[in-house]
Amino acid sequence: MQSSEAVLTLARAALAHVPYQGHHLHPTINLRLSDGALILEGEVADIVDKTRAAAQLRRVDGVTMVIDHLRIANGGTPIGDGEVRAAVCERLRSAIDFRNCKICARVKGQLEPVREAVGERSGWLEVSVHDGAVTLNGQVISLSHMRLAGVLAWWSRGCRCVINDIVIAPAEADSDEEISEALRLVLETDPFVDAARISVRTDRRVVTLDGYASSDGARRQVERDAWYVHGVENVINHIALSS
Repeated sequence: MQSSEAVLTLARAALAHVPYQGHHLHPTINLRLSDGALILEGEVADIVDKTRAAAQLRRVDGVTMVIDHLRIANGGTPIGDGEVRAAVCERLRSAIDFRNCKICARVKGQLEPVREAVGERSGWLEVSVHDGAVTLNGQVISLSHMRLAGVLAWWSRGCRCVINDIVIAPAEADSDEEISEALRLVLETDPFVDAARISVRTDRRVVTLDGYASSDGARRQVERDAWYVHGVENVINHIALSS
């Protein structure tokens, strides 16, 4: 069994080989071990860098789990936690897939109701925000709903990190096909994407996108949605531009 220092040395070496996106911001990633789990803290420039760093570290010998608390650097005017929290709650409240969920916000340690479930209650969601990092708690009926909630948080202005602690009841086995199903749900929810023209497949947590988009911006939006999905480790974008 390797010592903690040996594992951290391997992890630091692995980070040097992450294909970062070439942003002007050099990643500032701090690593620490706790009961075999490798905890990532610090800042990176983009969701792609965040995802790739965590994926690279999962392959390090001696690492049993990666807890990714990396935040996206705030490149513009800072947005207050209250504004971020309100934006996340509004996205969840407006999403048809969560109409049967109670939604509440944690403000200064106190739980505040945002909306009761519409119809028969099938779960609940709790939103809290600290320094731009959104933490989601609660219970939903499927892994796809858990993943969709995370993406809705990422879509919210000012969100720098999503810690998704939502549980699934009844419990559901995860798989590549489940990741694909979740991404299809995300694309159907995204008003800037024509989901009917996109095909998705996942192999060992690597998502491949095919199909057509009307613009380069729409093509990039589909790819970005895929990077936001919890559990995705890489994205291959084969989407072509339609004439």
